[in-house]
Amino acid sequence: MIFTATPVTSMCGTFSKFRFLLIFMLLLSAAGAGCSSMSPLMNRNAAADRAARAGGFEKSFIKTKSFTLTTYYRCAKPGDPLNLYIEGDGSAWLSRTRLSDDPTPRRPLVLELAGMDPAANVAYLSRPGQYTATDSSLCDPSYWSDKRFSSEVVDALNDAIEALRTRTSAIRINLIGYSGGAALAALIAAKRNDVVSLRTVAGNLDPEAVNRYHNVSPLNGSLNPMDAAVKLKGLPQRHFVGSKDAVIPPFVAQSFMKRAGDQDGGKITIVEGASHANGWRERWKSLLAIPF
Repeated sequence: MIFTATPVTSMCGTFSKFRFLLIFMLLLSAAGAGCSSMSPLMNRNAAADRAARAGGFEKSFIKTKSFTLTTYYRCAKPGDPLNLYIEGDGSAWLSRTRLSDDPTPRRPLVLELAGMDPAANVAYLSRPGQYTATDSSLCDPSYWSDKRFSSEVVDALNDAIEALRTRTSAIRINLIGYSGGAALAALIAAKRNDVVSLRTVAGNLDPEAVNRYHNVSPLNGSLNPMDAAVKLKGLPQRHFVGSKDAVIPPFVAQSFMKRAGDQDGGKITIVEGASHANGWRERWKSLLAIPF
């Protein structure tokens, strides 16, 4: 609930400024008590909308068979390649043992990166449960936990990408995935014949190895992009790894690329000083310029 206060003038008669302020504060307090659980999501959606405006994006909702996905996109030259960014896992977990009830990212980092992309056609695609439409049905939390990389999620994102490709009349697609979005980008690239490049940022390209590294349970019901790595042999790729990333260590990208046939790690770029979430925005334009 949003309250808009208007200035109190002499026309208010016996309605003094003090009484107006008192009632307004009581209403605001009641609204805060009743809507406190909505406030963080409203803030996250507002931050995403601000980043989208800065990037010249239009907001849209794409309804697939299983999910309604939120997307932001711009199309300046229909028919040109589409640079498509896939969001990470977001706020999927509150702690190692407590699952979040809203996986919407607290900071729209990936949307900010997309907004900095100089390409004519750029799109951002959220994950199930993130930035949900007000009229969309509730999403099963398993789709941002055990089933975050399931075939249902891959198929839904693939359908959304097809819709965005149609809207932009793009024949070629460049996929960019962040963190868990990198896993999905790799899985999707292995399914499509119009993906001409793959970039990952702090990419979780081997969820099974990452979970073993952190001593957490495996993702039952999810696919592993490592199994699709061999299908991506020959696809132009660039994997950006933060030197200070304590979440996804460098060996993940190295193992993935060896499976994909790149034995010398020439398609991996170590970004000095970058952690899992920090140090990317400042360097993104220069990183995008690195050739495959």
